[in-house]
Amino acid sequence: MKIAMIGQKGMPAVFGGVERHVHDLSLHLAKNGHQVTVYSRQWYTGKHQDEIYEGVKIKILPTLHTKHLDAIIHTFLATWHAILNDFEIIHYHGVGPSLMSWLPRIFAPHSQVIVTFHSIDRYHQKWNWLARFFLHLGEWCACKFPHKTITVSQTLEKYCYNEFNTKTFYIPNGVPSFGPVVSEEMLKKFGLEKNKYLVMISRLIPHKGAHILVEAFVKLKQEFKEDEKIRDLKLAIVGGGVYTDKYVRNLQRLASPCNQIIFTDFQAGENLEQLYTHALALVHPSLNEGLPITVLQAMAYGRPVLVSNLAEHRELIDDNRFIFKENDVEDLKNKILHFLQLTNEEKNKAGLLNQTTTNNVYHWEKIVPQIESLYK
Repeated sequence: MKIAMIGQKGMPAVFGGVERHVHDLSLHLAKNGHQVTVYSRQWYTGKHQDEIYEGVKIKILPTLHTKHLDAIIHTFLATWHAILNDFEIIHYHGVGPSLMSWLPRIFAPHSQVIVTFHSIDRYHQKWNWLARFFLHLGEWCACKFPHKTITVSQTLEKYCYNEFNTKTFYIPNGVPSFGPVVSEEMLKKFGLEKNKYLVMISRLIPHKGAHILVEAFVKLKQEFKEDEKIRDLKLAIVGGGVYTDKYVRNLQRLASPCNQIIFTDFQAGENLEQLYTHALALVHPSLNEGLPITVLQAMAYGRPVLVSNLAEHRELIDDNRFIFKENDVEDLKNKILHFLQLTNEEKNKAGLLNQTTTNNVYHWEKIVPQIESLYK
């Protein structure tokens, strides 16, 4: 099949859950013999010309790199390019890009239009009222215009049915298997040691909750400074801002009382693999999610994860020892404290259970056939 991917910032994935999803899905589809084109933005990929990446065509189209116009302009241009190039499948990712999904229904009636509903983006605090209006409209478009709509969590599947009376197809995000990473060279660069740091891996935007984690970690350090496990523990915040420079500066201010909080900026490739592999645990304090790929990846690496009590998180983790109250600094501090008091055997058991869950349910080898079946 000839397949177009529209809505993601680009490929190869540098940051972003949607970008990682499209990256991995496209590679698997290409390996299965499909012709896949991923529409990409020059500022994200750093490329000025089209290229072939491991069998996937990367199509660079222009846009205006601004907070509110970047995605919609690129999606509009990508949609018309796809219409004019005879794709069998035009697959939109995200509710914002879905605003354009009506165009191929009219101008390319032979194409099958698919939308993946990744998250309820209008809940994200970075958007103003007008952007939230259009994102809500995008949700309606995502449920009404495509031939099929995919939801990546059971929670989103229920949301689409209750809000728009639309039956969607639940196909969760996927992750690959990860082999052991022995090297610790990257850790030294940031003054980290194996199993002596917690990690958060995310874009630094308010709804991801990094401020909650930083406050909780500072409180933990101040209240239990004599405890050896806590005294030696560090926190690595892996990621950078996306039109959120003021928020990032505020995070650094919140972290200033503690010199054991390390901001690494965005990391990728082997650097990111080392940060996942050698962490004591991943903490994900998000206030709004679809089905977080960063949590799935930590689980696939066999790491324990501490998550806020969102319904989407509870689809992945059902052990209350690893779940804390959303937007609650004190409860997160206490959950980290309780986690540190677990035996090594209990921590390893939790990590192994996480890895088994991803291999059995969320592995790409199980997810890709479901998507191919939906295409057909």
